Amino acid sequence: MKDREAVRRNLNTVFMLLALIGVVIYFAFPAHHIIGLAVIGIAMIIKIAEFFIRFMF
Repeated sequence: MKDREAVRRNLNTVFMLLALIGVVIYFAFPAHHIIGLAVIGIAMIIKIAEFFIRFMF
């Protein structure tokens, strides 16, 4: 049980960091919008994985 909580906590941390990095890239480097969106997309995939761990297991 505690292992699952630790994994969820770590996934949430990674999600928040990637989302922040993606937003910074998106707004700070207008020529690199696609890279910013890709980083945000990866963050969303990680958040979806955390969601499934929370409700499925």
